[in-house]
Amino acid sequence: MVAKEFIVIGENIHTTRVFMRSGKRIGYDEDGLESVLYKNSDGINSFLCIPEDFKSTKVYQEGRVKHFMVAVSSGMSESSKYQSQGKDYITSEIRRQENVGSDFLDLNIDEISPNIEIQKAAMTWLVSFYSTIAKKPPSIDSSSPDIIKVGLEEYARTGSLQGAPMINSASLERVEVLDIAEYYNANVVVTSAGDAAMPSTALERIENAARMIKFCKERRIAYQRIYVDPLVFPISVDQSYGNDYLEAVKGIRKEFGEDIYITGGLSNVSFGLPARRIINDTFIRLAIDAGVNSGILNPIESKLERIRNVDESREDVKLAKAMLVGEDEFCVNFIQAFRDGKFRNY
Repeated sequence: MVAKEFIVIGENIHTTRVFMRSGKRIGYDEDGLESVLYKNSDGINSFLCIPEDFKSTKVYQEGRVKHFMVAVSSGMSESSKYQSQGKDYITSEIRRQENVGSDFLDLNIDEISPNIEIQKAAMTWLVSFYSTIAKKPPSIDSSSPDIIKVGLEEYARTGSLQGAPMINSASLERVEVLDIAEYYNANVVVTSAGDAAMPSTALERIENAARMIKFCKERRIAYQRIYVDPLVFPISVDQSYGNDYLEAVKGIRKEFGEDIYITGGLSNVSFGLPARRIINDTFIRLAIDAGVNSGILNPIESKLERIRNVDESREDVKLAKAMLVGEDEFCVNFIQAFRDGKFRNY
């Protein structure tokens, strides 16, 4: 296990995040308006009203609410009521994530609109507001280098008071993001994605990461600012994905030493499976033991103290581990154990 601190990139301030309309987080305010229900930063029950124009969107009509899309749109609106609600909702999430140990908070507005100019305006607004509230630096997350640049420009304009930002992410298909990282002296997540396809083996992950690290060195981006993401894919799709990631972590750590960070969207591993918490806890523990010292995760759900103290002799942990390292074909034993009620606490 790497002795270095574990750096948490909190992942929740993201316009893809969804609540089901039928779930407990959606209800009605005192005026009978459909709203997202939450506790504000003072612990008071609060409401984020869902605007009427949002109700015409496909995602809403399918029974889902992209709550951070609502919050950012509301914060940018001309209505003082909606502005206040949007800002309060975002503030609440910033406080929640900082209070449980986030070192960076990931900001992503990609799904707010297909229009690039609206995306730019949204990222500018969000970074500007974030900078007045947060204690930790932002992680500017986008599939568009232009949006990443806009976010960093705005953060620099505010004075970068929270410290050096993060970029999420650069890859072989968009190496130019490293130029932005160099210019703004930012930390940067570099993924193991290939030029034209995702890696299919641990070796491909290591080779792609090595190429990205070489490009970082050419730009004088220090190891301490590099966060390698070997890419976590769901084991419900392919039972080798857990081991592929873990073996890539070991290989990258061996080749590049202790100064570099190794990270990833660690909870991706459990997508599509039941009892996700025990899967995630077990996988994060395995990842830390393999050499991971950072994670893009929800620190409210994935509590590091609990994860570090996972008892590997427990039956539920053994079942999860066997599945994660490819010893449970098609996840059959784990799913049967779930059906038998062995994961009632999850």
